[in-house]
Amino acid sequence: MQIVAPFREAADLIKEAGGEKLKLCFQCGLCTVSCPWNIVRAFLPHKMLRQAQFGLFELDEEDWWLCTTCNTCVSRCPRGVNIIDIMRAARSIMIENRMVPASLRSVMASLGSVGNPMGEPRERRLDWAKGLDVRPFTRDSDLLYFPGCIPAYDSNVSGVARATVGILQKAGINYGVLGTAENCCGESIRKAGHTSLFEQLAKSNIDTFNDSGVTEIVVSSPHCYTTFKDEYPELGGNFKVSHSTQYLARLLDEGKIKLTGELDKKVVYHDPCYLGRHQGIYDEPRQVLSRIPGVELMEEVDSRENSLCCGGGGGRIWMETKKGERFSDILVAQAIERGADILATACPYCILNFKDSLLTANKGDVLEIRDISEIVEAVI
Repeated sequence: MQIVAPFREAADLIKEAGGEKLKLCFQCGLCTVSCPWNIVRAFLPHKMLRQAQFGLFELDEEDWWLCTTCNTCVSRCPRGVNIIDIMRAARSIMIENRMVPASLRSVMASLGSVGNPMGEPRERRLDWAKGLDVRPFTRDSDLLYFPGCIPAYDSNVSGVARATVGILQKAGINYGVLGTAENCCGESIRKAGHTSLFEQLAKSNIDTFNDSGVTEIVVSSPHCYTTFKDEYPELGGNFKVSHSTQYLARLLDEGKIKLTGELDKKVVYHDPCYLGRHQGIYDEPRQVLSRIPGVELMEEVDSRENSLCCGGGGGRIWMETKKGERFSDILVAQAIERGADILATACPYCILNFKDSLLTANKGDVLEIRDISEIVEAVI
């Protein structure tokens, strides 16, 4: 077991790395009570913060890599301690000391070399659009559609990007895509603590957006949305950004798309952490789903501010989660128990985890996993 603090307290190291509010923690334990990990295993963030306050920061402690940055603890902390920042800061110290999970090391290498976490060639970034009349972004385009890495490269989620451009085309939107010029937004690797790699990816995207004349962006991932909206401005990237559910709600309100088909299904909607707790976007997804003829919209057992994380945030999507500890298994089981036909969401990470859980449960004949864009595109 390695301990940092032979000449400086770990609290100072974490503060310098971005966790400035560490010393405000007064050990009420609400973060631990709120953390979803304690549904499936013991996880004591308040104890970890206390140890760090006293310079007892364990470099090889696995628990520092568990946080999914779901924001539940932050939203409930009575002292305003941003525990996500502290986790990120601790991880940055681990990265400096080469204490990184092997799977995450591979992701970091791929992001640095080819701009995506899967290690796929840049030339394949537009493969999701094969057979579609997808428009390249030009200075005459009004809107950039940024699908994100998972819809671009993972065939299990590429339907999200295909459905989104299908809707944009049917609505007559003058949109375009950048294709091979895109890089990962960098959100997950920033939360994993690699600030310099995040800035490299972000600055490359910002330069590309500015050079291409981008002013407005619509994204499929809440992680891209949060990063473009809240973090890119700090690096000089100021763009109007909408999540696809917000944009769909706007198109419906303006009459640019009409829901002419019916979907006689029971649909449970899952609030992604980065769309809900991080950004407060709860109503637009429900407004879109509730306007689809035939849909019976149902809430999860815990929804909105209390929604259970799928387990993919904070870089966890690239790390192994033990069987029996997967939040997505719980959410899929709950949807099936409620009699839902479709578990709908609005985040590529959630879709990946839910589909994996559905496959593990061998319940693919009982429940479908769909992004809201896929549902809408099928009924317009």
